[in-house]
Amino acid sequence: MTQPPPPQVWPSLRATDAPALIRFLVDAFGFEATAVYAEGDTVHHAQLSWPAGGGIMLGSVRGGEDDPWPLRPGSFGAYVVVTGDPDALFARAVEAGAEVVTAPHDVDYGKDGSRDFTLRDPEGNLWSFGTYPGEPR
Repeated sequence: MTQPPPPQVWPSLRATDAPALIRFLVDAFGFEATAVYAEGDTVHHAQLSWPAGGGIMLGSVRGGEDDPWPLRPGSFGAYVVVTGDPDALFARAVEAGAEVVTAPHDVDYGKDGSRDFTLRDPEGNLWSFGTYPGEPR
């Protein structure tokens, strides 16, 4: 029997073209499309898992006064922990069409520092990637 993951925080966003954004996030960044519930080009709910743990949820923007989750497309930002080679991920994402905000660079926070970069997806969302895993509790 498959067990669900332990409770986690799952940031959520809305997209103007959710199917295209899902393809981009999978192809460029390496997210895994774990679940996509859609009718045509309208994505009601998608779960994109990050290989090292956690992930995001997203759906098509709905608009209107009865929208239960009225997030504006392109206003999302996230920091994603890279457990592999950040420079290889950067090259992959740029080749897939990500807009460079900051190129890979070293920072000195955390025990071992971090190798970070920031990209923008086709919807305008900001994605910061780095090797800094956060501090222990």
